[in-house]
Amino acid sequence: MKRMKVAIMQPYFFPYLGYYQLIQTVDKFILFDDVQYIRHGWINRNRILKPGGGWQYVIAPLAPHSQKTLIRDIRLKNGSEEWKELIMRQMAHYKKKAPFYDQTIDVLKQCFTFRESNVTLFNRASMLTVCEYLDIDANIQVSSELNLNYDNVSDAGEWALRICEQAGAREYINPSGGKELFDPAKFSRSGILLSFLSSNLSEYSQKRNPPFEAGLSMLDIMMFNSPDDIRRMLADYRIEHANKPGWKDSLPTSLPFYKTLLFTPELMELLFAPELLEFAYI
Repeated sequence: MKRMKVAIMQPYFFPYLGYYQLIQTVDKFILFDDVQYIRHGWINRNRILKPGGGWQYVIAPLAPHSQKTLIRDIRLKNGSEEWKELIMRQMAHYKKKAPFYDQTIDVLKQCFTFRESNVTLFNRASMLTVCEYLDIDANIQVSSELNLNYDNVSDAGEWALRICEQAGAREYINPSGGKELFDPAKFSRSGILLSFLSSNLSEYSQKRNPPFEAGLSMLDIMMFNSPDDIRRMLADYRIEHANKPGWKDSLPTSLPFYKTLLFTPELMELLFAPELLEFAYI
């Protein structure tokens, strides 16, 4: 019998390559929007190349909300399509050098036809459009639509476990950067194999002088690579199972500190850069 594989991530705005590697590897990819929205993360922004060097943000502005608002209740700014037009202008400089500019812009235009104001659902629709372009068979679900029960969550590492139990998972795959959050024994007791995906984010030609800007939005990769080339990049990863000897060797010694910190999002925001917030809640 096939082992049901599940991955869980917050709903990112045009995420990077590793995010799509998870989507294509699992049977169910769950967008986790039942937790507090954190400013300066990836829910409504990402990075592309900047003319002349470096990178810049592309941002979807949000409607006013309180500090404690859950991601599922976050809305895009009402009554304005100006941010979409701004992003299109930000992408225009790619036209001079990017061989797949027209195809990528067509995908982006299709995403921008969505009138969904809920940021989770907008991001989901955009992800599915990119997956269709790349011929990725994607099953993307939303946690807030699944009527999940979180009553038994006692620490930050158990969010994924409780979701997996209710989703019928037999294997949970998380990015390797979140390894320190999880206790494999707890997953094992629930009959779930805990695994980690390590991406090989290899360089590609960005048609400019070094340095190469790594970890940008999939939009940047799509500009410079054909769908066939991207599929080869998507296949460049390895899976590590948590029950193998030595898997804990790279974990920090301050694990209790990490687990405490992850229940204090305001402190996380102050102490860590956006890149490190990626695994704050899965």
